[in-house]
Amino acid sequence: MTRAPILYGALIVVLFVSVVIATALGSVSIPLPTVAAMLLGNSGWSSSEHGSHQTAYEAIVWYLRLPRIILAALVGGALALAGAVLQGLFRNPMADPGIIGVSSGGALGAVIAVMTGFAATALWSLPLLAFVGAAGVTWTIYLLSTQGGRTPLATLLLAGLAVTAFVTAVMSLLLTLARDIFAFREVLFWLLGGLDGRGWPHVALAAGPILIGGLFLMLFSSELNIVAATGERGATSLGVDMQHTKRHVLMLTALITGAAVSVSGIVGFVGLIVPHMVRLLVGPDHRALLPASFLGGASFLIWADLVARALVPSQDLRLGVVTALLGAPFFVYLLQRHRIRTEVL
Repeated sequence: MTRAPILYGALIVVLFVSVVIATALGSVSIPLPTVAAMLLGNSGWSSSEHGSHQTAYEAIVWYLRLPRIILAALVGGALALAGAVLQGLFRNPMADPGIIGVSSGGALGAVIAVMTGFAATALWSLPLLAFVGAAGVTWTIYLLSTQGGRTPLATLLLAGLAVTAFVTAVMSLLLTLARDIFAFREVLFWLLGGLDGRGWPHVALAAGPILIGGLFLMLFSSELNIVAATGERGATSLGVDMQHTKRHVLMLTALITGAAVSVSGIVGFVGLIVPHMVRLLVGPDHRALLPASFLGGASFLIWADLVARALVPSQDLRLGVVTALLGAPFFVYLLQRHRIRTEVL
């Protein structure tokens, strides 16, 4: 924990720099100093050289790029935080909202909100139904994969695979019954993930559940440390109320995951990659790991979204595709490392 303040400062700087660069780059390039000055609230940023572009720059920054970038930071932070929490709670390095199906449950709830028309009449129904879907899947996977306080890797992955397959089938069924091009586009959006077309209303929709849920999750850092070190039985013997802890941690994880998925669709592997990278810097202590994972996940998804925008300039590449291209090899590496460690033991 002694290095934590320095690390947090570095991660905040990296996040700000990421926001500035991502805001500056696009089909219309904006000078980096101009973007930094605008974000810092410097009303005198315009000079005679840039005065004619001031209005256009402000419109691009404040109404097109910045909402999407802030949303990328919120979604990335939420998914990375959820991954770090699930890995500690399950004592399993492969736990991730996307891999074990939590994101799919949230996506199903969001799809139902759209296809039933609830989202059109009440935008808040998106995160609400996404939370219900994510919570239902979270508890189902937990009950299927945990025995005697342990969550074996193979059981967790198989349970996640089975639940994800079922949820995807339900979404496909809804698509088939709808026979609507709009429904097809919506289901495709949530299956592949993306932030295109997102604005300030979506930021307002996701920010509250993610930030409040994330803060409450961090209050369980000490309990997660004990569970990760001793297991459920050991934690119970040390005075941790495991039923209370599991219930609240899983519900809060479902809340932030559902809120993220309701505005971005399924964006996989963020909760797998980022916590492992951050853990190399801060160690396994969840008091430092959870906030650092949130900040690291925010920067990670901003850059992934920038790649999605820049790789195919004429049409945005799906964000979920970019994170999958990065995360799938990393997942295979972790799986192989776990197999080797198991054989050694």
